[in-house]
Amino acid sequence: MKRLRAAALTAVALTTATLAALPAAVPTPALAAPAVSAATRPAAAPDWSTAVVDSTMARYTPATIGGWSYPVGLYLYGQYLTYRRTHDPRYLTYIKNYVDRFVKSDGSIDQSFNSLDSMQAGRLLVILHHETGQDRYRKAAKKIRDRLNTYPRTADGGFWHADNSSRAHQLWADGVYMVNPFLVEYGKEFGDSAYTDDEAAKQLAVYGGHLQVANGLLKHAYDESKSASWADPATGLAPEHWCRAVGWYAMAIVNVLDAVPANQPRRPQLLSIFRKLAAGLEKYQDPATGRWFQVIDKGGRSDNWTETSCSSMFTYALSRGAQQHYLDAHYADVARRGYQGVLAKLSVGADGRTELADISVGTNVGDYAYYVDRTRATNDFHGLGAFLIMNEQLRGDSAS
Repeated sequence: MKRLRAAALTAVALTTATLAALPAAVPTPALAAPAVSAATRPAAAPDWSTAVVDSTMARYTPATIGGWSYPVGLYLYGQYLTYRRTHDPRYLTYIKNYVDRFVKSDGSIDQSFNSLDSMQAGRLLVILHHETGQDRYRKAAKKIRDRLNTYPRTADGGFWHADNSSRAHQLWADGVYMVNPFLVEYGKEFGDSAYTDDEAAKQLAVYGGHLQVANGLLKHAYDESKSASWADPATGLAPEHWCRAVGWYAMAIVNVLDAVPANQPRRPQLLSIFRKLAAGLEKYQDPATGRWFQVIDKGGRSDNWTETSCSSMFTYALSRGAQQHYLDAHYADVARRGYQGVLAKLSVGADGRTELADISVGTNVGDYAYYVDRTRATNDFHGLGAFLIMNEQLRGDSAS
């Protein structure tokens, strides 16, 4: 395929700020120690990223992995991070073959982009333009960028979760990840950062301003019209702190902070939101497992359960936040506990393929009973993608 640069190109750092800002963690060099024989030397830790990617590629072809969707887009973004480190050309070819099901040679793409969810896989368009130089991917990505010119907003400028009557006037914490990492990466790749950086920072600030409450956590959603069945009639807020909604926000704010310049006017506000959120996450981390509960602040209830995708998302965000000095250094230890907790949910089956357990399936806004009754899936793409993003940040950092 034209200009598909499998090994050589990835030796050069990506110019895309958010992409370039996600190196694998580097272990601290050990002190000099006497040589040990091969028989007594500990085995190298498995490369769980390649194990998960190889297992998933064995289960699905690019044609059978699913339609244009944010869970598949999230997973394939994680696969791309693994490709950047390993330079395995199969990983990038797989992503390209998936995307080329939807993007025609002239750059047209049969998507209306009437929801934020439908925009998340647009990150793959920016990636493929960067890796191949093919203009078709720029044209397809531009359709998302242009859709935002007319996309509906709340009175203070927040993008509605979707352009339909059932989501009108609503901000869901999930939505900030669906569009804003794409935006800052699009801006860097195509010279549009003056708009995209400002827009992404604004969205994180508007959403955070509505959704974050006194304990530092975010409610799942906010309805400006206060008419949704779940909305508090006084505040418009959803009743619970659903963990993956908060996880999406945590990852998005890290991606945007990594991308926008130091003098971005909203940066202090974003850092304040992130630091309050980090304190809340530390408070509600399960001391027994290192993971986080499906309903974050109600871990004491017997029917609540620790959920793998959000635990991966929080682990990534806290680790990256500490590494980039957005957060106090001690959050690296919080992240390590989370990392060990997530790894405990990963196993290898009799077929030699990885199994990642206790992942909540896709979820709307609801009450406590709704969230805890969600199916606890194995190998759901929400969890696989979040795991890969986390593992590429923390792999090799296995201190307890």
